[in-house]
Amino acid sequence: MPTWLRVLIPVVLILVWFGLFGAGGSSFGKISQVATNDQAQQLPASADATEVKALQAEFRGSDTLPGVLVYQKDAGLTEADQAEINGQVAELAAIDGVVSDSVSPAILADDGKAAEAFLPLDNAVKPSDTVGEIRDYLAAHPISGVDVYVTGPAGLIADLSGAFAGIDGILLLTALAAVLVILVIVYRSPLLPLIVLGTSLAALCASVLVVVALAGADVLILTGQTQGILFILVIGAATDYSLLYVSRYREALRDHERKWDATWVALRGSLEPILASGGTVIAGLLCLLLSDLNSNKALGPVSAIGIAFAVLAALTLLPALLLWAGRTAFWPLRPAFGSAHPSLAGTDARGLWPAVARLVSRRARLVWIASTLLLLVASIGALQFKADGVPQSDFVLGASEARDGQGVLAEHFPGGSGTPAVVIGPENELQAMADVILGTAGVDSVAVVSEDSVSGTLPVTAEGLQPVGPPGTSVGEPTVVDGRVMLQATLDGAGDSPEAEATVRELRTGLADVDAGVLVGGTTAIAVDTNDTAIHDRTLIIPIILGVILLILMLLLRSILAPVLLVLTVVLSFAATLGVSAWVFNGLFQFPGADPSVPLYGFVFLVALGIDYNIFLMTRVREESISHGTRPGILRGLVVTGGVITSAGVVLAATFAALGVLPILFLAQISFIVAFGVLLDTFLVRSLLVPALAYDIGPAIWWPGKLARRP
Repeated sequence: MPTWLRVLIPVVLILVWFGLFGAGGSSFGKISQVATNDQAQQLPASADATEVKALQAEFRGSDTLPGVLVYQKDAGLTEADQAEINGQVAELAAIDGVVSDSVSPAILADDGKAAEAFLPLDNAVKPSDTVGEIRDYLAAHPISGVDVYVTGPAGLIADLSGAFAGIDGILLLTALAAVLVILVIVYRSPLLPLIVLGTSLAALCASVLVVVALAGADVLILTGQTQGILFILVIGAATDYSLLYVSRYREALRDHERKWDATWVALRGSLEPILASGGTVIAGLLCLLLSDLNSNKALGPVSAIGIAFAVLAALTLLPALLLWAGRTAFWPLRPAFGSAHPSLAGTDARGLWPAVARLVSRRARLVWIASTLLLLVASIGALQFKADGVPQSDFVLGASEARDGQGVLAEHFPGGSGTPAVVIGPENELQAMADVILGTAGVDSVAVVSEDSVSGTLPVTAEGLQPVGPPGTSVGEPTVVDGRVMLQATLDGAGDSPEAEATVRELRTGLADVDAGVLVGGTTAIAVDTNDTAIHDRTLIIPIILGVILLILMLLLRSILAPVLLVLTVVLSFAATLGVSAWVFNGLFQFPGADPSVPLYGFVFLVALGIDYNIFLMTRVREESISHGTRPGILRGLVVTGGVITSAGVVLAATFAALGVLPILFLAQISFIVAFGVLLDTFLVRSLLVPALAYDIGPAIWWPGKLARRP
């Protein structure tokens, strides 16, 4: 290749990535604008709650999100307080984003100590912004001695959005700082960590650029939790792939005097494992497209885009930067041409990994049996892992005005005030539906939507529609859309409580006897459908991911036995991680439970990323086995990859641990599961269990490939 072309190629690659870095960097400010935390938008199209949400806009004239104001005064609200409260409600109705014609007057509690008002918000205007404006107004106009809370689904979403507010800054800075410190310790060089970190940042910026464009065009749904996972996943994966290439490049610089020759050797040595690792992760993530839950469907392609750019950056930008820097990148520990390879000094050399190799060679069976037993004991705790769903009010860790407001609401009003179950059914079955609803345990009252009523609803009892207003006032007529009416059932339990969910399930069963086409939706039904779909997804998708990964490993290692054993070890590692996580979550942190998607997400990341390290190890073991035989090849592969894979595992664990800085229950749990699981896989499974098991089996590990028949 001509010299000028050798110079041009890396320059062009660096410039292209520099352009992506700049364009993606400018998109960081837009990513929060296209992200949504509305649980309803993540439901499958087939769910009853999704259909009800779409139909509600036809009855109400707009797509609304329930908001509730709760006023409380321990000494009791005076007439002057009530007048001031109603004045505030009237002022708040004029705020942009509040559906003014659906705002209710303040309703006084029976004990006289609290009042509530309903402020439906227009979903077309960002609800969290509207809630922020409402809270600002209330803070600027306090009523003496009266506490006020903005709660309901609108308040909870606003608090959740506020918790995600640090995702662009705090999360990213924490992750980058952790990675930088680890890289400096690993390489003991001032320049190389910056090159590796720059590669990871370029991959992230390119990912953000594409994801924001797709989310802005409504091609995919981007949630706050998906956004956080994207940041962490790209930084961690790109750094891991970069570490593998750097290790190969450092080896090549000892054998080749010219940087260009060393670059090609390093690329040939790292191309297969990096592509295989990235391809395995992408394949696992894309299995989420089989999910019925829109949030899961979105996570698959969003994360796959991130991994694709991580692979691309590690195989193009990083080699170009290291070609430019050469041996200077490793200063002050430059790898001199012709010098010995410390990692290839053999199992008799000093150091941690030669010592581990000696242990594996001398006590292989004892090592893998002991490791397996340890993982099995840890796995017992998985039986105590609670993943049946948590109330939406528990999504945010720490302070939450909406959650406090829910508690105050439940003290003075039916718990479901402001978050009614919504029933849509035939007009001619209005009374029959009302009778079933009123006869269901856990229902406080029922009303039918009406445009003629001041409050927008008319009470329905066993005697029929009830007049609203002074004696002689017209009853009004229910709103009818395509021959259907909409009823609202106020539940005794809080809208996100297990009691309310049980009531919704009973309502669906009872109303199906009235008419099979009756739909039950609302805030509680959204949670029910979300949890049911998430449980269905993890049951379906986890076996498919295992099958896809197993197939990829068989093609990569030209073997059946080795891939089967590798997958089994990773599954065992995942079970042990869930067991330890259950003890930590239930005992140490006393979490209320976990979202049903937590085990699925944890499985996707741990199995896909855990297989990554086994791919790094076993591809090198296979390479060494071809030249030196299986058992010597296992030991040489273990010694050579020990340092780089351990460093990669620590980096990935640190980046996922950074998710814990955000006060979000889901991310805190994913953070611990993946960070602990990666460390367990790195230090026990990949370092001891897999090499010892492979060493004990010997050449048969490659069955039925050719290596199995070689002496």
